[in-house]
Amino acid sequence: MKTLLKQLGPGLLFAGAAIGVSHLVQSTRSGADYGFGLVWVLVLIHIIKYPFFQYGPRYAAATGTSLLEGYLNLNRAVLIAYFIINLLTIFTIQTAVTVVTAGIASYVFPVDWSLTTWNVVITILCTTLLLLGKYNFLDNLMKFIVITLTISTLIAVGIAGYEPHQTIDFIQVLPTDAAGVAFLIAFMGWMPAPLDISIWHSLWSLEKAKEGKLTRKSAIFDFNIGFLGTIIVGTCFIALGALVMHNTGVQFSASSSSFAKQLIDLYTSSLGNWAFYIIGIAAFTTMFSTTLTTLDASPRVMSKTVELILGKTIKGSYTIWLAILILGTGCILFLLTSEMGTLIEIATILSFLTAPFFAIANYCVMNGKNVPLEDRPSKFLNAFSILSIILLIAFSIWYLTTL
Repeated sequence: MKTLLKQLGPGLLFAGAAIGVSHLVQSTRSGADYGFGLVWVLVLIHIIKYPFFQYGPRYAAATGTSLLEGYLNLNRAVLIAYFIINLLTIFTIQTAVTVVTAGIASYVFPVDWSLTTWNVVITILCTTLLLLGKYNFLDNLMKFIVITLTISTLIAVGIAGYEPHQTIDFIQVLPTDAAGVAFLIAFMGWMPAPLDISIWHSLWSLEKAKEGKLTRKSAIFDFNIGFLGTIIVGTCFIALGALVMHNTGVQFSASSSSFAKQLIDLYTSSLGNWAFYIIGIAAFTTMFSTTLTTLDASPRVMSKTVELILGKTIKGSYTIWLAILILGTGCILFLLTSEMGTLIEIATILSFLTAPFFAIANYCVMNGKNVPLEDRPSKFLNAFSILSIILLIAFSIWYLTTL
């Protein structure tokens, strides 16, 4: 077991980044509103996105470089387009995950701090961990966090399923009303995560490679473990919403603190007060892992992107972008904290609409001339990738026609 945990790394960081708002908020709401009716969406979007997420660590293992270098090899315009897309989303995404984490912390922990104070404390804590511990500390910490959130979530589902408080119905549904379609697209946008996390994964893989040789087999195995974890935990949160919240008529608040209170109180009122800390730990570790990994990855990719575009190394680039991200997030937090729901919806929809760009770019990069023939995708995987790209584009067009 110890040897296995030592081998794992970027895959669990991927899981930590992915298991966040999409799982705690969107999956729970899916279960609350539709019961088990949208499990097909969770499974389908995982299948569709799988090859493009896998291409991150696979490309790093094959070439010893990240997907960012791959984008540059395709065309400088592709890398510049990525920079612009990322610049438009990183502040909103970081704000969304931080404010949800702060809302949960303000309710779970017996400390009389305001939501603003919690936002500041969480940001400072994450920043300190990243600057002092760097990648190795992040790698080891995330193993503990991901295992903790998985176990606590499974326990919660087991208890809720033992004596379900709602009628269990596995009939699958397809929302057709405007609000339902918007939710469906938002759900798929961040389930299990935006596709650009594949770039983060390629950079984390290169950091892990400093500890030893990175092979295609080990990189894909590590990724598959993390990817499987996102499916399991996502299904668990749908189950929790369906077993505890479905048909209760509760409308979730757009305020992060109110949402956290509603979420945890619904569980404790149905399962008993003893469930407070189990649900609280599951919820907090879910969001803290996302906040921490996102705060590390966004500056990491932005600094590397700028260096590749300019063609030179910039001293302290990571720290500079970390400061920019914190300042930008802080501005949004102080101005728009009460609009958590709107922020999440905007960020998730943007992530979904840009998914075809990343899917096409990753597919082209993985089949590029600089990738050894033996490391390129098989004919089956290439055919499946093309089908997935078509589906992502079709979903995007479908959503745009409903506006």
